[in-house]
Amino acid sequence: MDSFVEQLTRGAQEEFTEESAWDGSAVRIESSSLPAIHLPVLPRYLQHTTTGGRKATGFQETKTACFNYIHEALLENQWQRAAEFMTAYLETLESTSAEHRMAAPEVVWRIGAEILCHHSKSSIEEFNYFAERIKNVGVKNYLKVCLEHVFHLLCNGLIDDAYRNLSLAEGWRYGEQTAAHDKEMKLIQAYKGLLDYYNWSEKRKAMLELDDDDLAQFVEQEMHSFFRQAAVNFKEIIKIPGVWDPFVKCYVELLEFYEDYDEVRQVLSEYAYNSKFPSNPNAHVYLYQFLKRQGESKKTRIAVLKILHELVPSHELMLEYNAMLQKSKKRKKHRLGLQVIFTVLDFAGWKEHVKAWSCLAKQIKQILENSSKHLYWIMEEWNSRKDWWPAFHFSHHLAKINWQENESLACEKAFVAGILLGKDCKYFRYVSHQGHKAKKGRFQTMKKFVKKHSSSHLRASGVLDSCIHL
Repeated sequence: MDSFVEQLTRGAQEEFTEESAWDGSAVRIESSSLPAIHLPVLPRYLQHTTTGGRKATGFQETKTACFNYIHEALLENQWQRAAEFMTAYLETLESTSAEHRMAAPEVVWRIGAEILCHHSKSSIEEFNYFAERIKNVGVKNYLKVCLEHVFHLLCNGLIDDAYRNLSLAEGWRYGEQTAAHDKEMKLIQAYKGLLDYYNWSEKRKAMLELDDDDLAQFVEQEMHSFFRQAAVNFKEIIKIPGVWDPFVKCYVELLEFYEDYDEVRQVLSEYAYNSKFPSNPNAHVYLYQFLKRQGESKKTRIAVLKILHELVPSHELMLEYNAMLQKSKKRKKHRLGLQVIFTVLDFAGWKEHVKAWSCLAKQIKQILENSSKHLYWIMEEWNSRKDWWPAFHFSHHLAKINWQENESLACEKAFVAGILLGKDCKYFRYVSHQGHKAKKGRFQTMKKFVKKHSSSHLRASGVLDSCIHL
């Protein structure tokens, strides 16, 4: 493994001439003489790749073939084999094409990093060595490599090393600052802010455990220092249109801790409603959760959930949305609540959700008992589902499974099935029969209600065009 890392980093630097990432002067890293590496698994025509006098088509074929062998080895988790092919692949990168030479450092980095992340003999020290060498081979990829290097350090629990690398990257400058570099630098600063937030969080935990007031005051000052650093970087990154959920959540927690609620409201409103930002359901979730913590009016919260419903009608907050709509004094809100709960149950993830079925059963019952003039609400929702809900929710097979695993679920579904499909629906018949055998009195009440309302109201109203037997 040592020879691979040495060969990979040295070989890569021999192939590319770049301006220094630090002082801007042109340098060429001279190669040291390396012993020939015997690669027994290489095809014969790849064991003696040449760097000059070769036809472009032949060179390209060799390069492509070698790359395909590496790709195959990676897919099959053959890390040592991939490493051996990689040393040969470096020779194929001696291309006179400017385009290829520009892209090559990133290719070397991505393949080499993948191998080093998984190779059984690899170590964090070798990965660090490789990353540091590659950073200055392709300076235009410097910030990308820095950021991915930091991710690797974080995955290995090396928080301090990651922070140090981010600080060094933050001070990096090379030539004229491009728009791409500016965005990458903002990301570097944002992740540095994330680690500042982590340090702030650790200090907060420590402060809560301290009995010494003087020491606690000192820790609190450290906390505030980390807060300021993190807040500055978070504020910058969320100005850029994008999805910044981890940074926004941490920023909100910091601001709420220091009771800057006006800033939280502004940040979350901008994140949710700025038309320049991509559609992001989480932005509306964060805003709703904040408004709920602040005890905002139901009207304000309903307005937020209405947008979330349009984006993700199966979101878990739809039950809260439904509950608030049902508590409204306006009938149109009640109708919307019925639409919301029907839509939720269109999704497979809710098929066995007892509370969702209970909500639907309760609302249908209320309409049948108290609002006969609103039967068409049920009609309109059912007519668009009557061709597929029976098989999706109310089959005889599901009745058996639901009864065995969750009697409460089976009871709520049986009530809905009986109303929508009639008392002859096999789901309703199976569950009510099992309930009768188990001597559960509530099933008798349910059977009477279904017999009365499914026939005299829904059928007479034309809700059920035909009886569907499963």
